[in-house]
Amino acid sequence: TLAERANLAGVRHIVLVLSGKGGVGKSTISTELALALRNAGKRVGILDVDLCGPSIPRMLRVQDSAVHQCDSGWVPVFVGQDKAIALMSIGFLLERPDDAVVWRGPKKNALIKQFVTDVAWGDLDFLIVDTPPGTSDEHISTVEALRPYQLLGAILVTTPQ
Repeated sequence: TLAERANLAGVRHIVLVLSGKGGVGKSTISTELALALRNAGKRVGILDVDLCGPSIPRMLRVQDSAVHQCDSGWVPVFVGQDKAIALMSIGFLLERPDDAVVWRGPKKNALIKQFVTDVAWGDLDFLIVDTPPGTSDEHISTVEALRPYQLLGAILVTTPQ
């Protein structure tokens, strides 16, 4: 729809951070990449679609923040004194940051689609998408929701073993 296009219209590059297993540092890589790009003068957003383990709000010390609504959807949380990193995570939607999310596929997929279409990102040079571990429905939903934008790249995080 037109509204969907509008929310990602100002995003120049989308990078997915993926791995085949958990605990390899996807969220750390996503966070460090965002900070490095910000330090290079880029406008950066992070979309945390790791619904069962949303750690990026804690890593960026904004876990107590709340998201707000505007005419074009959710307003992401802006990180740092310069507000140079925009962040959206399910962590902001939980009553307590350590609450577990126990949802079946359709509900997870609907939230991911909503994150892609209903967040007012504004103008960004890079949107980094931190994904959950493995190769599940969430990954397919994320890629399918982002496919119309054809701005996609990926970083695959691995470990030596």
